[in-house]
Amino acid sequence: MDLSGHTAGSRLSVFAHRPAPVQLSWLGYFATTGLTTLDAVLLDPWHAPEGTEAQFVEPILRLPAGRWCYQPVPWAPKELSPPPAERNGWITFGSFNNTAKLNDGVYDLWARILAVVPDSRLILKWRTFNDAALRQRVTQAFVARGIAAERIELRGPSFHADLLKEYAELDIALDPFPFTGGLTSCEALWMGVPVITWPQARVVSRQTHAVLHQIGLRELSASDADSYVRLARDLAADPVRLHELRQGLRARMQGSRLMDTAGFTRCLEDRLMQPYQEIEREGRRSF
Repeated sequence: MDLSGHTAGSRLSVFAHRPAPVQLSWLGYFATTGLTTLDAVLLDPWHAPEGTEAQFVEPILRLPAGRWCYQPVPWAPKELSPPPAERNGWITFGSFNNTAKLNDGVYDLWARILAVVPDSRLILKWRTFNDAALRQRVTQAFVARGIAAERIELRGPSFHADLLKEYAELDIALDPFPFTGGLTSCEALWMGVPVITWPQARVVSRQTHAVLHQIGLRELSASDADSYVRLARDLAADPVRLHELRQGLRARMQGSRLMDTAGFTRCLEDRLMQPYQEIEREGRRSF
């Protein structure tokens, strides 16, 4: 099983020599390896809708329960505060994603959202915000789009437990694109913060989209740039919905396939056997 793809320290050259009768790609990479010696890539119907096959050399095996499952860390806060807008009087958007995912398209839409939600703020957090030059570039990106610098707050690194507590300061999380959040989105949702996402053609752009479908919140997935802005604006204008989501997201997640680890394991086992059984039927051997 390859869990790295074309990332640092990977061992793809081993798979080119086919040391095992069944070789699969899963989880740690978001595109094709380009190796015909891999028998399949494990995805799901939300990451890989029909037609995604054209993006992969490997055949796609879809996991009906989802590409992964989620369990929160034990040090996650037990209690959730109400949406901060209830005490602040304004909406706070945020993203705790890697700053490498920020780009002009993201700045454009996030600035549009801040423009249509009066008095709203945006909190961005990642370890690279310790760098003064980066902070200046990101702040200037919003200023150039008509957003006052004081509405943007950039935070550097912290211990994981403290990072999770900072979700208490967000009303709505904004997912970057085309490289969306994965664990980051799960953690935001676990902390009661709804995530607005825009899935696009590539697998890497559909991670949050998949999670939202698994927990029954597909309505937070946008179909285009305008609907991304509209979803954020409309949710920001609905304090009752924000309060309900804050209080109900954990139970929704716990009752979903996203957190059904036993069900996910059974599904994964079934899919792992499928390519081996096909080899047996064909009488093909690798050794």
